[in-house]
Amino acid sequence: MCIFCKIVNKEIPAKIVYEDDYVISFLDINPRSKGHTLVVPKKHYERFDELPDEELCKLMVGVKKTIEILKKLNFKGYNIVNNNGRAAGQEVDHVHIHIIPRYGEEEAVKFGEVQKIDLDEVYKILKS
Repeated sequence: MCIFCKIVNKEIPAKIVYEDDYVISFLDINPRSKGHTLVVPKKHYERFDELPDEELCKLMVGVKKTIEILKKLNFKGYNIVNNNGRAAGQEVDHVHIHIIPRYGEEEAVKFGEVQKIDLDEVYKILKS
């Protein structure tokens, strides 16, 4: 059983910010900012694209409700981040959404360098 499933089942403690029948939100133990929170579906799915549409909608409602609670921290902005697969930086194989409050003092998250890619070629592959 993964660590997030253990949190869902209350087998290990977590600082729970929000919970309903479908999701649980808790403070990240390795925060990138004050209030960095993870929103996790209670059912185990490894990657975002594995979520059935109904579960996806419930997850996103949980993200929004968590953000409403986090507003008490008076941040100036926030990032919503989801990593899928080790190549993308996913460390726990259970879908989770990071909400990272931003206060204006720290450097914003950047996507990295722009790459020169033939967009026509990519578009052709996607449309085939």
